[in-house]
Amino acid sequence: MNLKVTQYIEDKSNWAQELNLLRSVFLDLPVEETIKWGAPVYVYKGKNIVGLSAFKNYCGLWFFQGCFLTDKEEVLENAQEGKTQAMRQWRFNQLDEINIVLIKQYVLEAIKNSEEGKELKPKKNTKPLVVPENLQLELDKNDRLNETFSEFTLSKQREFTDYISEAKRETTKEKRLEKIIPMILNGIGLYDKYKNC
Repeated sequence: MNLKVTQYIEDKSNWAQELNLLRSVFLDLPVEETIKWGAPVYVYKGKNIVGLSAFKNYCGLWFFQGCFLTDKEEVLENAQEGKTQAMRQWRFNQLDEINIVLIKQYVLEAIKNSEEGKELKPKKNTKPLVVPENLQLELDKNDRLNETFSEFTLSKQREFTDYISEAKRETTKEKRLEKIIPMILNGIGLYDKYKNC
């Protein structure tokens, strides 16, 4: 048992019973328990199978390749219709909704699907990178900033540019620019702290 997962459950005290019951499903399965993106994830032969999470109004499981599950019981949902392609979520609002026998069947099917290579890979973003004007001005006048920015992968560059572009007000755009400049100079991606925690 991973101590970081134990800590995660302790920190989510209002869902501790439910999370511990869900966790018990994985104890005798051939999965490795770890923390990714700040939450428990169960991995089989290097592939993410299912994640465990708790929010304000519910706790649940995230099947990374849930789109391939049969889901005869119709318990899975796409949490972000139109955005999420492969991932499916199973939400629980209270302890008595958790059927560990049924959950185990779903997890075993997800492992089998992984063994069979069923995987929907995220579509690559082929849109050209559009650097907001205020960021471009900073890049033009600071060689070190420009050099460090260009060393990031395209997806990380896009995270920075989208972060500024998505702000509606100019003041917000400027605040966001001020926030990311030190991150860029230090080689830190915008969402690095959430990845592989």
